[in-house]
Amino acid sequence: MVFYYIQKPPYICFCATKILLVFQVLQSSWSIHTLCRLFHQYHKTFAPLNFSYYEAISRCEQEVPKYFNFASDVLDKWSQIKKEQKGPSNPALWWINGKGDEIKWSFEELGFLSQKVANMLSGPCSLESGDRVLVILPRIPEWWLLSIACMRTGVIIIPGSTQLTAQDIYYRLLASKAKCIITTDVLAPVVDSVASKSQFLKTKVIVSESRRDKWLNFRDLLKAASAIHNCVKTKSQDPMAIYFTSGTTGSPKMVEHSYGSFGLGFFLLGSTKAGYWMDLTPSDILWNMSDTAWVKAAAGSIFGPWFQGSCVFIHAMPQFDARETLNALKHCLTAGEPLNPDVMAQWKSQTGLNIYEGYGQTEIGMACANTKETKIKPGSLGKAAPHYDIQIIDENGSVLPPGKEGDIAIKVDAKWPFTFFTRYVDDPVKTASTIRGNFYVTGDRGSMDEDGYIWFMGRSDDVIISSGYRIGPFEIESALIEHPAVAESAVVSSPDPIRGEVVKAFVVLSPSFKSQDPKKLTRELQDYVRKVTAPYKYPRKASKHECIKNK
Repeated sequence: MVFYYIQKPPYICFCATKILLVFQVLQSSWSIHTLCRLFHQYHKTFAPLNFSYYEAISRCEQEVPKYFNFASDVLDKWSQIKKEQKGPSNPALWWINGKGDEIKWSFEELGFLSQKVANMLSGPCSLESGDRVLVILPRIPEWWLLSIACMRTGVIIIPGSTQLTAQDIYYRLLASKAKCIITTDVLAPVVDSVASKSQFLKTKVIVSESRRDKWLNFRDLLKAASAIHNCVKTKSQDPMAIYFTSGTTGSPKMVEHSYGSFGLGFFLLGSTKAGYWMDLTPSDILWNMSDTAWVKAAAGSIFGPWFQGSCVFIHAMPQFDARETLNALKHCLTAGEPLNPDVMAQWKSQTGLNIYEGYGQTEIGMACANTKETKIKPGSLGKAAPHYDIQIIDENGSVLPPGKEGDIAIKVDAKWPFTFFTRYVDDPVKTASTIRGNFYVTGDRGSMDEDGYIWFMGRSDDVIISSGYRIGPFEIESALIEHPAVAESAVVSSPDPIRGEVVKAFVVLSPSFKSQDPKKLTRELQDYVRKVTAPYKYPRKASKHECIKNK
C-alpha cells in the first residue's frame, strides 16, 4: 500500500514502480448547491484547533482528555476555520471514478452531509450509541460519510472488504452481533443468502440507485434526513471501530479501537510540525490506495490528513492501474509489508523521490517509520514513533543488544498506550497473550541497529501477508477440508516476487480422487476456496505430488 500527496490541482499523482505517466483529471460541474440553502441551520462557532495540545498528547506529555470525538472536536472545527479563511482552498474530499464523474466536498459540506447520515442511522436504521454496523463498501463517498456519521452517533463501525464471501459475511455478522449492514447492490444478494441465519441483524441498507425488497435505500434516506444533529459526547476510551484481522489459528479476531486510539492516536501520523511520516499541511492533497476494510484507510484517508486540514483524494478504480499516474509528486509513503531495497532504488531513479516506509499493525497503529527528519536506510522500517519505546526482546522479555534478532516489542507501563487497541473482542485470553513482561509483543521478528533503526526479519507465527492482506492458514485449511477431494491439508507461506508471500497448500487427497487429472483438480480446489472465502486467500501454489503450482 502506498500513499502519495501533492499540492497542485487539478493534477493527481500516483506512482507505479516502472511506469510514470501523467493524466489530468476531468473537471465537472457536480455539486450539492441545491442543499446549500440549509447550511445556515448547520453553522456553529468553534474554537480553533490547538495543535500544540494534540502534539503534547501524542508525545505522552499531556494527559488524554476524558472526552473526545474526532467529528465534533476536529472536523467541525476545520469546517469553521476553512469558512472564515479568505480565498480558495482545497476541498476536504475529492473523488473521481475515471469515467468523468467528480465530487468535491468542503469541510462544511462534509459536516452537513455526515449529520444527515447520522440522523439516518439513529432514525430509520434504529441504531443507538454502542450498536455495531457492518459497512462493506468500495472507495465511494458514502464510505466517508458513514465513517463520520458513526462517530457522531456513537455507533461502532465494522469495515469489511468487498471481496468477502457469504461465509465471511455470515461469520462477521454472527461474531460482531451487528444490528445493521450497509453495502452495494453487488453484495446485497450475498447478504440475503445468510441474513435469515444472522439473529442479531435487524436492518439492511443498500447504496444504489435501484431499490431492493426488504432493504432501505441509502440515497432515499439521505434526501429525507434532517441536517441538524447534535454529536454524542464520547469518552476517549469508548469503542469506535472494530476490525477483523486474521491470526495463526482460529477465525479472524475482532480488534477494537477507541475514539482516543484512532482520533488522537493518528495525529502525529500526519503532522508536519512534528516532521512525522505524512508531513501534511492544509494545502496538501493525499491519495491513499488502501482498501476501505483496512486500518490504513482510516489512518490515511480520515484521521491523518483531516487532523491537518488536508484534502483526501480518491480514485475509485476497481483495480490498480499503473497507467493512471502522476504529475507534481511531492512525497511518497508505503506501509503494509516490507519494501524491497531494489524497488526503492528503482523508484528513486525514475522519480527522483524517496519512498518513506512505515511499519505498524491493526492493533497498534504506526509504530515506526522513515521520515524527512531521519536518514533513510534502504530495507529498514525506520525509527520508533515518538510515543513508542520499541525494543527487540528474547523469549523471556529481556532486551537484546543491537544486531541480535528477536521479537519486535513495545514497552508498556501499568496501562497500555492510549494509541493501542482496546482488546480482542470476546477473547481476553488472546488479548493477554500479547504481553510478555513489560512488553507488548507484535508477533514480528526483527533486529535493531546501533542507530535505532528497526529491521524486519519475518513473522514469528504463521500468518501470511500477501499484497498487504493478512491471511490465516487455519482459514484456508478449514475451507479446503470441506471439499470432498481433501482428506488432509496444511497451508504455509511461500515467497513471491510480486506479492511478497503467497498461500501454498499441501493436500492429501481422498482415495476416490487420486486418479483424477491433477491440473483439473487443482483448479477445482482453487475455485472452491475462492467461493467459500475471500478471493485473495486462495492457494496460488500447491504441493507437487498432489496439485500443480498456480499460474
